[in-house]
Amino acid sequence: MKFKLSFINCIAISILLLTGCDKNESAKDSEKATVQQDAEEERDINSITVRPELASRLKIGQPSLIDLADKILVPSRVQVDEERTAQIGSYVTGRIIDMFVILGDYVKPGQPLARITSPDLTNSQLAYLRALSRVVVTQKAADRARHLLAADAIPVAEVERRQSELEIAKAELGAAADQLRLFGMGDAEMKELNKKGKILPWLDIKATREGYVIARNIIVGQVVQPSDPLFQVADLSYVWVVGDVPEQIARDVRLQQHVEINVPAISGTDFDGVIIFVSDTVNRLTRTVMTRVLVENSERKLKPDMLANMHITDTQQKILVVPEAAVVRELNQDYVFIQVSDNLFQRILVELGPEVANYRPVLGGLTIDQRIVLEGAFHLDSERKLAELE
Repeated sequence: MKFKLSFINCIAISILLLTGCDKNESAKDSEKATVQQDAEEERDINSITVRPELASRLKIGQPSLIDLADKILVPSRVQVDEERTAQIGSYVTGRIIDMFVILGDYVKPGQPLARITSPDLTNSQLAYLRALSRVVVTQKAADRARHLLAADAIPVAEVERRQSELEIAKAELGAAADQLRLFGMGDAEMKELNKKGKILPWLDIKATREGYVIARNIIVGQVVQPSDPLFQVADLSYVWVVGDVPEQIARDVRLQQHVEINVPAISGTDFDGVIIFVSDTVNRLTRTVMTRVLVENSERKLKPDMLANMHITDTQQKILVVPEAAVVRELNQDYVFIQVSDNLFQRILVELGPEVANYRPVLGGLTIDQRIVLEGAFHLDSERKLAELE
């Protein structure tokens, strides 16, 4: 009898143990289901079901293929147009005794800039007067010889000798005159020297072109030489903007191409320029190609050595793009919303290029057949974040 009771008790205990195990397994299964449900909810944080009133404010469409031309930004600098610039110096070694212009003055060709006195100039004028006197003397001797030859008073050889002396004297006079012109003496001074026979003690250094005096490197009393640059005169109605284009994009730069010039010091104003030169060589140190742009500067707003930015428009090509308004950013990543159903939207991660003309080129993560939110993405993302907090 005791054995039977013990056997029944063992069976009862076994049943209780099995029941407890089933309950534990059910609890574990319930807990796994809860975790799985929470994970599914976490995976759905990029989904949002919008209210009808918000849905009416959204613009739905597809990414588009458009002809888009990127703008290449090239740091540049403003320079004077060397074709409209002249370096002016002295043709003789001498001392500056007077100045007629200051920086910024507008001058015309032939206008005196400074006055110089020089022993070389004096000696050259003296040599010219001697040659002139010799020409006069030999001319008279040659004329007299021709008259005597007509009277059969002298031989032909004597006439030829005097004629030869005249030709030599004229050559010496021409060389002396050329020397004075090389020293900067003009026709008016030459006529004055011929008429009065008086040596000029000084000579004016004159402008060789029209423009503004942008450099003056002398003062009164300074001794100068022909190799010294004394003045720089430039026509600033046109200037150069020079930049160094990286070699990998230099193939897209071509002559006569219009570019946009922006100068940070002149806010709110963009200038139009034309590429007039693209170097045929690459700088070995910077791996860039020097590019020169001609820009009109009639109002003289652009000043030499100003910093500028050169915007070179790249060649157009078909690119898949989305509007800037369709993009939302979070943690330095770009997202767009695709339409799953009428009121259900899914936020997806996309790879986009830099903004060009209010469009973002699509580099990855999106195809042309997907329907996305074109306008209102910011409001939709705000609604998604509020739903996530709830």
